[in-house]
Order: sequence, then structure tokens, then C-alpha cells
Amino acid sequence: MENLSKERKSEIWAIGGAKGGTGKSFLTSSMGTYLALQKNRVILIDVDLGGANLHSFFGMKRPKKSLTNFFEMKTPLNKLLVKSNIGNMSLITGNIHSLSSDNIRFTQKLKLFRHIMKLNTNYALIDLGGGSHRNTIDTFLMADKMIAVLEPEITAIENLYHFVKNALFRKVRMVLRAHGFKEMLEHVWERKEKYRIKNLKELIDWLKGSFSYIEEILDRELSDFSIYLVLNKVRTTQEIAMGTSLRSVLRKYLGVKTKYVGYIEYDDSVWMSIRNGRPYMLNYSSTPCAKEIETITKNLMEGKEIKILRG
Repeated sequence: MENLSKERKSEIWAIGGAKGGTGKSFLTSSMGTYLALQKNRVILIDVDLGGANLHSFFGMKRPKKSLTNFFEMKTPLNKLLVKSNIGNMSLITGNIHSLSSDNIRFTQKLKLFRHIMKLNTNYALIDLGGGSHRNTIDTFLMADKMIAVLEPEITAIENLYHFVKNALFRKVRMVLRAHGFKEMLEHVWERKEKYRIKNLKELIDWLKGSFSYIEEILDRELSDFSIYLVLNKVRTTQEIAMGTSLRSVLRKYLGVKTKYVGYIEYDDSVWMSIRNGRPYMLNYSSTPCAKEIETITKNLMEGKEIKILRG
């Protein structure tokens, strides 16, 4: 995976989460619109192979060209770009007719990312499907910024915790496999009670403490593993604070660097814009929701967190 950084022209953001319906596509389309309005070149890529719908947030018909052409017909990715009704912004849809996500090989995903990195754009925003499918996790891991979207519900928080845990374990497994230590990882994890290991952070700490060469590898390869949290559809100050709590949980039990970059309040104007196919950041730019999306996008660009005022 180290070779993927060559010929870099764009910054890649992957917007994912543990389940569908959390607002990933809405956030992707809205952040992309804001970035484009700030004179950035933006490409939105919908890789939700089973339910690609990003185009509908701009009132567009489903494009005839899709990732089907890339995976099955070897069409270059830059030939699949479809202009949106927002200046500086193009889309690539993920509708795949005869190729299920289960059948996409890891080498195909690497090829896709190499093509994404060569696109003539400032930002490439990838809208992932819901769930913890391996292809979803792998795409999430390859991005420069891994953005996790969730609603302020206990089950959603639990699901996201397991999503991040799966992503981290997948990353560690790939790194150690590349250096010939995959069997050691699996041996220790399968016998974690024997080694008094209670969570993934303790597993990583045990490996680092036991083998200096593994410590060097993991410190290097995990140095940029960071999660950026976004809470959607919040209604109360208590729900806003859940982002801070989840950040602490991910840091404590997984050892993952986590930033809470913002929240989006529940607003009926959101579903109205989706139903009408009108870009939210153009038609509702003065709403609190639009201002919150602007804050989230700026925080992601600058690597900052929101400041929660304590009452």
C-alpha cells in the first residue's frame, strides 16, 4: 500500500459508518458543494455499489457511465466523470450491474485508488456504503481522512465502535502480514485471555512491548490512523456531547487518534431538499445546518475539532 502515495494530486476523504441511513450521502454532497463553492476542484465518488444515490442529491438522473465501466470494461476513471450542476464539481457513480462488491478483488481496489489519486482535482470525496464489509473497510483505510458519520443513538455508537475496531484490526493485520508477522498477531489474539488482553489497544500494546521491531513497524504504519467523527440529526445538547464521549471511548479502548469535527442538527429542510433534488448548500445556505456543515468541512481541511461549550 506504500506505493499508493506516488503521483498524488488530490486529497481523498472517505465518508463511512457502521450502517446505512446515517446521512453519509447528504454529508458528502454538502461538503463537496461547500468545497466547490470555495473554488476547489471537487470529485464525488459513490462506491455504495448496492444503492448508489449520490446523484439524486443534485437532482440528476442516474448517470449511464459508472464504475461498471472501470471494473469490467477498463475505462479510465477520468472518462467516467459526469458534470454536476455545481461549478468545479463532477461525480462518478457506483452503480454496478453485474459485479457485486463481494467479487471486487483487493488488486482492483488498489487500481481504483491509483486512478483516484491521479484525478485532476483538489478533493476526492468517497461516499461509502453502510456496514463493515471488507471492501468498505479497505476503501475507508486508503483515504487521507477517514470520516465516520453516526446518529446520536446508543446502538449507533456501539455499531460505530465495532466498525472502527474492525478497521483498525484490518490495518494492523495487513501491516503485520506484509512483514511476515500475521500468524503471531492471530496467535496472540486467539489466546487473549491467556495473555490478559481485554481489547485491541492492549493487544497492540502487548505486541509493541514484546517485540521492538514490531513496535517500530506499528508506530510507523499507524502514525496517520485517525478517525474524524461527525454526529448527524442531533436534537439536544446532551446528544451533541455524545461525540466527545465516543471520542474518549475510541481513544481509551482502541488507542485511536480521534477528532470530533462537528455535528449537524436535525432540520426538516434537509429531507425537503433531498426530496426535491435541490443541493442543500445552495438552497438552504442560511440555515444553522448549513453553517454546521461549513464548520465540519473547515475543521476537516485544517485538522481541527469543534469546541463544545460546557453549560
